[in-house]
Amino acid sequence: MARRIALIVIALVVMLLGLVAVPLGLRTANEDRADFKHQTATEAAAVASVAEEQLDDNASVVALRQSISELRRRGDQVAVFSSSGQPLAGDKSVSMVSRPLIRRALAGTTSFTWPSEDHLMVTMPVLKDESNASIGAVVLVRPTGWLDHRLATLWAWLTLVSVVALAAAGLTATWLARWVSRPLGGLEAAARRLGSGELSARSSADAGPPEVRRLASNFNSMAGRLEALVTGHKAMMADVSHQLRTPLAALRLRLDVLALQAPEPLADELAGAQDEIARLSRMVDGLLAVVRAENVTSAQVLVQVDAVIQDRVTAWLPAAEERPVNLEVTEAEPVSARLGEGHLEQVLDNLLANALEAVPADGHIRVGAVAAGTMIRITVADDGPGMSEQQRQAALRRYVTATPGGTGLGLAIVHRLVTSDGGTITLSDTAGGGLTVTLDLPAAPRDRPSWRSGPILSQANELRQASDLKQY
Repeated sequence: MARRIALIVIALVVMLLGLVAVPLGLRTANEDRADFKHQTATEAAAVASVAEEQLDDNASVVALRQSISELRRRGDQVAVFSSSGQPLAGDKSVSMVSRPLIRRALAGTTSFTWPSEDHLMVTMPVLKDESNASIGAVVLVRPTGWLDHRLATLWAWLTLVSVVALAAAGLTATWLARWVSRPLGGLEAAARRLGSGELSARSSADAGPPEVRRLASNFNSMAGRLEALVTGHKAMMADVSHQLRTPLAALRLRLDVLALQAPEPLADELAGAQDEIARLSRMVDGLLAVVRAENVTSAQVLVQVDAVIQDRVTAWLPAAEERPVNLEVTEAEPVSARLGEGHLEQVLDNLLANALEAVPADGHIRVGAVAAGTMIRITVADDGPGMSEQQRQAALRRYVTATPGGTGLGLAIVHRLVTSDGGTITLSDTAGGGLTVTLDLPAAPRDRPSWRSGPILSQANELRQASDLKQY
């Protein structure tokens, strides 16, 4: 941002200098050239006036010679010619160069020519006062060194002023751009940290323009309120977990004791009550898991997707062999994604648990991951009963389930976790029958050297699976 602002200001200054300095220099140079020509013509006219007295009245040539000598001391070349074109005074070498112009001057025409880049030649007729008839000609050749020096000085000053103006504009623009962009960069960094789960992130509100300071102050107020809300929500979840799970556990224990002492008909009723208590416990655990998924604030880390898939499939193999179900990794390219810490493990645990519940004995569950442009595509496909189109459209909502006794929260948790990481989830039919769950997750930059691998978190995820996800 700072570079763009500085470049724009410098471009505007360059445009302004181009519209002002260059025309000013050209106009001044043209005026200096015109003044030089006028001054040269005036000197030639003075010589012609003195020569007219000699040619018309046969006066002494002393005054003419003095005028010519004065011009020679200045570096000029002067020659005076009679009406027949014969040289009368001055530099005879001039006649060798300007003979064609002498005839024009004798015809009454004044001419300005440039015999070389550094000389100006004026050819002027000597006119008789009474009749204005041409009685001779004057040729004056003046070097342009003084004019060239003046023009070089003019362009040097204009260049110097332009460079100084550009430098001042560049420094001023850079300072202004940094004055604005630095606090905005800090605000952007704070917003990025806040979005990645660092609720204590704040932006400095004591630098930059007043508008930027007010924006930073408002952001800090918003971040403070958000931190208070999330902290209060987490505290509420802990309270709900304690207040609901403990009475349910005590109630289930009492029912277990009563079932041991009750007669047969009453024992059957108590067993049904125990099943409902167990279902209610799973429902509470599932609701708490959904709330945690909806309020994800954990920082994102680099995850080696293929390593996590291999780890989770290995962890679920004993459960698959017990059913028995064939659980395998069909394709796992070495790909990585940037996700919330532990999210992929939790998502795979939910999907594998659901698939194991749905797939009959000797069924198949296949897990794979491939790169798909800027996304990582993970598929969990089974050959179970699958879902109808209507069931697939509603499966990601809470409490929607096709499994008897299920809570309908597993896919809702998966959906919340995937979308919080910027990904998408799609349900489709497996070729030959069954359900395929496709996850598209944002790929991590390829030049990052370090990875967060799944095996490091496998034990923690197995504990979380046992407490929150085992029953889904």
